[in-house]
Amino acid sequence: MYPPDHLWEYLQLSLKGLDVPSVDLFQFHVWEDAWAHDAAWQDAIGEMKERGLIKGVGISVNRWEPWNVLETLNTGLIDAVQVIYNIFDQSPEDELFPACRELDIAVIARVPFDEGTLTGTLTRDSQWAEGDWRNTYFVPENLIPSVERAERLAQIVPEGMTMPELALRFILQNPDVTTVIPGMRNLKHVHSNIATSDAEPLSEELMAQLREHRWDRQPTWWSQ
Repeated sequence: MYPPDHLWEYLQLSLKGLDVPSVDLFQFHVWEDAWAHDAAWQDAIGEMKERGLIKGVGISVNRWEPWNVLETLNTGLIDAVQVIYNIFDQSPEDELFPACRELDIAVIARVPFDEGTLTGTLTRDSQWAEGDWRNTYFVPENLIPSVERAERLAQIVPEGMTMPELALRFILQNPDVTTVIPGMRNLKHVHSNIATSDAEPLSEELMAQLREHRWDRQPTWWSQ
């Protein structure tokens, strides 16, 4: 649960750090739908809006729990939802996207490359520098099946297209998605992602093939 003091503290830190009079989107992370009707956060964001300190409220849904926000959306207090959505994680289409469509709530698609799996660069022996969180996320029971699924997906990537491009175009093809937030480590990634947004829609045949790569997963000790 989010105590009001905590919300006000971090809003002030954000306003000071950004040097702005208001923030466009005040984002909740690690959300639980059991908090939907708690007056503490509702009253706090209501006052923030009245004072012109925030313009919108968003929720970042926990990994592989797209259902864990539906009750909160029905409060009418949420303007945007940030959720994991990619070729593997298609489950937000089941309930979350229809709800957002009905309530006119923006969708921010995060983890479009499945933490790197959908770049096609991971191998069964992938390791990262000490302290890199991917060492604890891509444990063998996750890394091996992730690589195997990426290898199967690679077989249908059209000629002249990269797997990251395919991953982004799959997401952008969904009209329920408002924007995508891919990680970019260098200028080449930036240029590539921008170019992808101007590409033609994928064919119905290819989209049907991509549907077959859906991978429904459940939160576990390593999923963070």
